[in-house]
Amino acid sequence: MKLRHLACCMFAVSWVASAQPSEIALEIPVIETSQYHRPYVAVWVEDAQQQPVKLIALWVEKPDWLKDLRRFWRKIGRSNTTLVDAVSGATQKPGNYTLQWDGKDDSGATLSTGRYTLFVEAAREQGGRSLVKHEFDLPAQGAVIEMAAEGELGVVKATIR
Repeated sequence: MKLRHLACCMFAVSWVASAQPSEIALEIPVIETSQYHRPYVAVWVEDAQQQPVKLIALWVEKPDWLKDLRRFWRKIGRSNTTLVDAVSGATQKPGNYTLQWDGKDDSGATLSTGRYTLFVEAAREQGGRSLVKHEFDLPAQGAVIEMAAEGELGVVKATIR
């Protein structure tokens, strides 16, 4: 199976303090196929050194298939099973979903000023793989990130606060 990759443009904005969390809206598209399995989906943030700082969401069914989320597996999945267990939830059917992120890392500390990358990866048994990413700067207020639909993922849109 082939990994699809889409990188969008960088987006920088000035900071205005906000108590509202960032929102990440993502779509799992309807895929017409004779044998459909719900995709595994991971959403996380990495710092400028490509180190994971926050696992926002992980939708899985069986841990054996986590390796199909290739970047997620290399960066987080194989080395931090405690975090994976704490964050993981059930796979989702096609539809639109909204996630919230408070701007903090996995330890609960507020992320410092700098460049970060939002990743969304999806893999489906007997289906394809998709990975989309977008860089953003912190601090930010209302930075809007939009990533085009790509295979197993519909449009991903985030408002970083």
